[in-house]
Amino acid sequence: MEQSLLTRLDRAARRLGLSRSAYLARVVGREVGAGTGPGRDPRVRKALADIDRLVRRNPPPAGFDVTVAIRRMRDTR
Repeated sequence: MEQSLLTRLDRAARRLGLSRSAYLARVVGREVGAGTGPGRDPRVRKALADIDRLVRRNPPPAGFDVTVAIRRMRDTR
């Protein structure tokens, strides 16, 4: 894969607070899995697109690790 494409891929993943693998899984899931599961419902796809748009407009701070944050919240219960 071209380095410029990897750079764009990593940038897109970072904007969503995802690893490269998680981002690729999301993209591939949408591409090949849209015909089955909840992703086939246009309302669900719209809701997911809205969430993606919100994250793009309000990116997490540099160095923010969503996994760590979720584990902290979980462990305080």
